[in-house]
Amino acid sequence: MNARTQITMDPAMQRRAQAKAAELGISFAEYVRRLVAEDIGESKPKADISIMFDLIDEGPPTNIARDKDKMIGEAVWQNYLRKTGRKPRRRARPATSRR
Repeated sequence: MNARTQITMDPAMQRRAQAKAAELGISFAEYVRRLVAEDIGESKPKADISIMFDLIDEGPPTNIARDKDKMIGEAVWQNYLRKTGRKPRRRARPATSRR
């Protein structure tokens, strides 16, 4: 919950600050909040890096560094099949040599 605060400043400074806020496309109040946060070193919430890992907890382990091209190709192919309504082709059987 935010607390309401009243400040006093000379009119020339207020006009310049309001002009700067308008130039930035933000309200005067947001401009003041940003200045105060910058001055006191308030940190912005950082994203938790762990959300980038352990996204899938089922299936076989993968080696993305090694298999990324194959994985991207398969994903693009599946997306193409889904969009076009086609079914995947059967894999060709390896040719057996006749003697």
